[in-house]
Amino acid sequence: MVLRKLSKRDAVTKLKAVQEFGTMCQERQPDVVKGVLPYWPRIYCRISMDHDRRVREATQQAFEQLVLKVKRNLAPYLKSIMGHWLISQCDTYSPAASAASAAFQAAFPLNKQPEAISFCKDEILNVLQDNLLKETADTLSDPQSVPEEEREAKFIRLLTSSLLALKRLLSILPEQDRELLKERLTQLITQGKFWKYSKHKTPQIRGAFFELIATMCAHTPQLIQAEAARACSAVLLSIDDTDPVVLPPLWEAVLHILSCVDNCWTHVSARKGVMPKLWVLLKEGGRGLATSLHPNLLPFISKLPAEVTQPNLEFSRTFLTSVIQGLLSDRAKSSPSESAAIIFATMECLRFIVLQNIGEEQEQRNIQNMLISEQLLPLIDRALGNPSLQTGPLFPQVSDILLSWEKRAVGKEAPTFQRLLSDFWEGLGRLCTTYVDCEEAERTALEGIASLLQIMHNPNSASKLTKKKKTVKICFTDREERGQGEEPPRETPVVEEHHCPLRNGHLLDLVCQLAELNMVYVCDCESERHLRFLSQLLRAFPSPQVFQVLLRPEEMKPEMGPELGPLAENAAVHFLLQRVTVWLKQDDRKDTDFLVDMVFSSLQCCSSSDDKTLILNHISRDLNWSVILQLIEKACADPVRLEVFIGWLRGPVLGERLVGLAGELCVMGLRGSPSSSSHHAHGWPLISLALSQQHNNEPLIGKAYVEQIIDKLHTTLSEAKGMSDAGNMEPLVTFISDVAATFFSSVKGCLLLASAEELLMTVFQLCNVVVNFSNITQQQTMSPQLCVLLLNACLVFPGRCSSAEPAARLHCCVTNICFNVVSEIFYGLQWCEEMELSPLMVSEYHKLLQSWSLEQRIHNSSLIRTSLLDTLFTRSQVDCDVPANSAVLVCVSFFPLSEHSVSTVQVLCPFLASEERESLIALCVAELLNWQDREQDCIDGVWGCLAVLLCCLQADTAVEDEILLAVVATIAEWRNSREEWFLFNSDLGKVSAAWLLLAVEMMRFLCWMVDHSPTVLGNTHWDLLLCSMLAWLETARENSSMFWNPWVQLFVCANCELIVRLSEFFTSPPAGVGEQLPPELNSEWKEFFLEGIHNLLLPLLIKIPSEAVGEALIYIPVELLTQNKLPPRFVADQRSSLSEPLQTLLNTLSPLLLFKARPLQLAVYHILHKVMPLLPESDSESASAKSDDEDGEEPCLSPPAALMSILSATEELLESILGGVQVGEFAVVQPLSMEHCCILGYLLAWKLLFTFFKASSSHLRAQYSLHLKKTRSLHKLLLHLFRLMPEIPSVPGQPAEPSSKEPKTFFTESLSLSPRKTEGLQFEVPHLACSVYYGALKDLPAMVRLWWNSQEKRVFSTVDKFTSKYVSGVLSAQEIASVQSSTQTFENMTVKARSATREVIATYSVDDIFIELVIQLPQNYPLGSILVESGRRVGVAVQQWRNWMLQLNTYLTHQNGSILEGLSLWKNNVDKRFEGVEDCMICFSVIHGSNYSLPKKACRTCKKKFHSACLYKWFTSSNKSTCPLCRETFF
Repeated sequence: MVLRKLSKRDAVTKLKAVQEFGTMCQERQPDVVKGVLPYWPRIYCRISMDHDRRVREATQQAFEQLVLKVKRNLAPYLKSIMGHWLISQCDTYSPAASAASAAFQAAFPLNKQPEAISFCKDEILNVLQDNLLKETADTLSDPQSVPEEEREAKFIRLLTSSLLALKRLLSILPEQDRELLKERLTQLITQGKFWKYSKHKTPQIRGAFFELIATMCAHTPQLIQAEAARACSAVLLSIDDTDPVVLPPLWEAVLHILSCVDNCWTHVSARKGVMPKLWVLLKEGGRGLATSLHPNLLPFISKLPAEVTQPNLEFSRTFLTSVIQGLLSDRAKSSPSESAAIIFATMECLRFIVLQNIGEEQEQRNIQNMLISEQLLPLIDRALGNPSLQTGPLFPQVSDILLSWEKRAVGKEAPTFQRLLSDFWEGLGRLCTTYVDCEEAERTALEGIASLLQIMHNPNSASKLTKKKKTVKICFTDREERGQGEEPPRETPVVEEHHCPLRNGHLLDLVCQLAELNMVYVCDCESERHLRFLSQLLRAFPSPQVFQVLLRPEEMKPEMGPELGPLAENAAVHFLLQRVTVWLKQDDRKDTDFLVDMVFSSLQCCSSSDDKTLILNHISRDLNWSVILQLIEKACADPVRLEVFIGWLRGPVLGERLVGLAGELCVMGLRGSPSSSSHHAHGWPLISLALSQQHNNEPLIGKAYVEQIIDKLHTTLSEAKGMSDAGNMEPLVTFISDVAATFFSSVKGCLLLASAEELLMTVFQLCNVVVNFSNITQQQTMSPQLCVLLLNACLVFPGRCSSAEPAARLHCCVTNICFNVVSEIFYGLQWCEEMELSPLMVSEYHKLLQSWSLEQRIHNSSLIRTSLLDTLFTRSQVDCDVPANSAVLVCVSFFPLSEHSVSTVQVLCPFLASEERESLIALCVAELLNWQDREQDCIDGVWGCLAVLLCCLQADTAVEDEILLAVVATIAEWRNSREEWFLFNSDLGKVSAAWLLLAVEMMRFLCWMVDHSPTVLGNTHWDLLLCSMLAWLETARENSSMFWNPWVQLFVCANCELIVRLSEFFTSPPAGVGEQLPPELNSEWKEFFLEGIHNLLLPLLIKIPSEAVGEALIYIPVELLTQNKLPPRFVADQRSSLSEPLQTLLNTLSPLLLFKARPLQLAVYHILHKVMPLLPESDSESASAKSDDEDGEEPCLSPPAALMSILSATEELLESILGGVQVGEFAVVQPLSMEHCCILGYLLAWKLLFTFFKASSSHLRAQYSLHLKKTRSLHKLLLHLFRLMPEIPSVPGQPAEPSSKEPKTFFTESLSLSPRKTEGLQFEVPHLACSVYYGALKDLPAMVRLWWNSQEKRVFSTVDKFTSKYVSGVLSAQEIASVQSSTQTFENMTVKARSATREVIATYSVDDIFIELVIQLPQNYPLGSILVESGRRVGVAVQQWRNWMLQLNTYLTHQNGSILEGLSLWKNNVDKRFEGVEDCMICFSVIHGSNYSLPKKACRTCKKKFHSACLYKWFTSSNKSTCPLCRETFF
């Protein structure tokens, strides 16, 4: 069947069939899979070339599964599939090609693959030759059924894959096998059609063709040489093909042709056919493919013979000019990678041409001059005006060329390379001078010159700017090998001065020349651009020679004072003092950053750190604060500079200046000076930087100066405290707060300074003032940093107070300010943690709050903890919200517990850590164990402790068994000494709430013990538990009239919950627990307690129809239901053959199916579900008695009347609810609404009826079905179901992307009808409706089929589509599986099933008679007709054979049951026939098709017997009372 589907045209059908085939190969046994191999080659060769790429990929995946299963058995079929297998490995769709390669590797190890290919080489070549030379688009696909576009696409793909497969074949085959194929390959490449592929309109074919040519050049060069004329023309004349798919393989083929065919240029004209195309291509920058094209240029020109490159000068000029001109293309300008590829190719080819033309002959010298003056220098010139070229690889490449030439400037070739270097440096000097010697010099050009010179001096400085070269290996021959060798530019080592004096001599001379020229414009024209250029030069070349040329001779003479006397000969120091400091002090200069760099450059010429400290002390005395700030910031940014500067930073000059600056800032702040002054702009950041930065865990400046600055800040804040009423202290307080906060948060051990401690105290005092003065409070003067400072201080500082007075002042201040702030932070933490999707700002805020570790710090301070608890608890009483971090503090404060505090502790308990919950448990257990030590009326504390203990246990808190045992023992002690606490036989209406709550908490605790620690309980403890449970239940029964009281309701519900847990425990105890229980416990439960519980519960459900009681009754044994002691309840005119207890049970519980509480409805359903299979037994005898006397129409029997009354009562309600919804539309039902309860009860009643039907015998089922047919109940149900079932009954929560597995639906997933279910209730009614429909199709298929055939066209089509799509497959699979797994045996008959074909085969044999029948289920089973086909038959007449087939078809069509049941009826019919029972001469069957009766009504004349139902139908349809055979009157 699957292989037949593979021949279908529909792509989806083929795809599913291929996937199914792969699954079958994986799951079936090897012997079964081997049977497919004879048919597989033909199928594989067709579908591996399918137009749909998904089909091709799935084919290869299925092939891999086939290979893994059959292994060596594939060998006989290899030759017939290897050709298409190899083509599939070259599929243009990469996943399909990868899957084919995976299958190939699964079949053959790597070392065996050449052998396998060699074994099939002739067959592979046959397939490839046919594809390349014979096949067309119309021969591959049927023109009448396949669109032209699809045919053409398939043909192109096949050609591409065939060319690549031929390349792969030549690559894999050993050399001797390639020789064997030489003749056949010659036949291929001598065909003109083969060479036309080089000009094919499709790029993929051209690319594959050139890949093949390159491979043939490498592996079969003699074939290419034999067809040299065609090969050279096809490859070299296509050199301008710039399709991205074609160009890489084309150039690979070009290089192979040049290497393989020695006389290739005799077949094509280089000057007319090849080179002009190449020049145009290069001038256009490779048309956007430079990264692929240009790495091939050097190998290309290296393989060109002399006759092509003559004259060398013109060829080299044209070639390099074309390449460089490509930099002007739009693609090269916009793409750094394209530009870099062109530059790399240019410099490589230039180096190659230089090496090819080393010598002193005139032509060689002309070429050398051309390369320098016409190519290299103009390229540098272009780069100086283009920032993108400056950041590219050009400058490092130039540096690399110079390094290479300098290495060769010794020995035999020294004159040539020395002349090249001299010409280059001379030309570069003129070029740079042209740009610098201009008042309006371009800034880009000056920066480019500085960058070029810096890279020449230190190539590693360009490592971040250049990009990695392509991995093309270049090897220069002959003269290059005789040199010292070269390294790639990125690996060039840094060359020191003494290693290459020639290069650095030229470079330093050029730098000095440019610096001297540049200085003229700086001094005379005050050019800002030239000054910046000078800064860049000095940064790269901080050399004494450069500083020397920057000074005039007279500038070296001035005296520098005694302290700088030893540095009088240092030109850099003179330049710093006489030039740089002057520029730094200019008032109108805004940007001093590059001038500060000059300071660092000048200092590099000083040999010792002491000299540098002297110079810095000297110049920093009168520098602006902005410059000082820049110096310190740049020093801190570089660890090397910081080591040099640390002497100046910690020296007295800077320290005293900073102390003075702090004093000035404070004075200005107290005076209320404008904050826009320079002092404010740079002074406060400088003070903050100096205080916060550290070096080797020491302050950046001297400790003494740090203390002086802190002291000045403290003094200023003290003065500001007294002046705060002026209202202008806000800027000053803000700045000082920011500086202090930065200092305290950055510097470790800051509070060890006495001045820092005093500063903190002043901050608190100032805050107190802020609170007292309302005008400042309204302005909100405190900055966020001040709040942070206050919080840190209030958590750290109190422990450092040495006397009571500061502590008292601090406590007062914290009470007034900080506790509310800390409380807000706790609330902020709680808010952040509860946000599911936090924005970035909230996440950063959360991290900030967590970094303060407030909770831990509060724990360490009793002073703060006490006051904070008061604040939090006061706010919790107002806001009813306590943050989790403070929960444990509040909880502990509530002990001893009272009635009003228990709920608060229970709410906070889940937020506590496990250790904190353990502490609570210890407190509670201590209170419980010492209950006698408390006052007489201690019940409030007892139940409170028990409630909190249970809350902690439910939060999965670890607790030892001894503690639990002690609590249980305490409860047992209460049973002996305080029995009244248990409320046995008490009037619950007169008991206080606390007493009821104590009993409830005991029940809940015992529930927890049963669930989590049943092995802790001993024999006496189990007796206490079970007896108390039963006594509480008796108390509940006695107080059923008090159920209106909510406390009584809580008592009953807790008791029922305990019963449920005990029932679950004894029904299925946890693994390993049963052996540890007391030996007789289980028997006691079953023999005594189980009956006692349910005998009390069942009547209680009538008095108290509550959810809890109903749920507790779910576990009632069926024996207790059939022998219940409920008060008798019967209905007038209700015909029933049930026993009185069962009828009473049905009449009592069935109305509760419509109770307005979902859990009770489901509980009643579970109870009634247990007795449904027992009900048909009572109808069996009465039905058989009726059949003996039945003379009229077919017998009709009603299902249980109680359920039918429920259906009749709800059908009208459902019609009013769903009447406006068309059949096939989905009606949404609101969960837990009145409609939901009504529909739920209706559907549950039907599920019970289907259970009843399933337990009935065949003849009873026929009578029940007839009753449903007459009442049209099933007809109404099915119409309602197609309004309640969703159009797409998929289970919610599945991934959106389709997976390989079938999606889950309400028909494939089981329905959970748990009373405790609270999630997904909106899907309950749709899922239940689907379950009911599934049950109807399974248990009443004939009636559903009859209803379906009677519907109008729209409903008919809707039902058919829905059932076929969602139900038939599931039901058919279950039907087949039930046949396969059935243990039922038939005498003389065997039944087998085939799941793949949905067939059931029945074989009947008796004596010499052999009958085989094939039953095939339809696609829309069970709506469609079941097809019965004839198999083999022996010893049966044709007419009898047809009769039996018709009878089986009738049974399967009209009986409401499974296929096995239909076969059983048919077998009984045949058995009766062989036993001598005559057929009914109306239906020609022994057993009636619907009521399964035997022919019993005999004609007195002809003595023939008929079925009663057949006779009745005969009489009513013919309007006669004569015998159908003899025509005599029938008596």
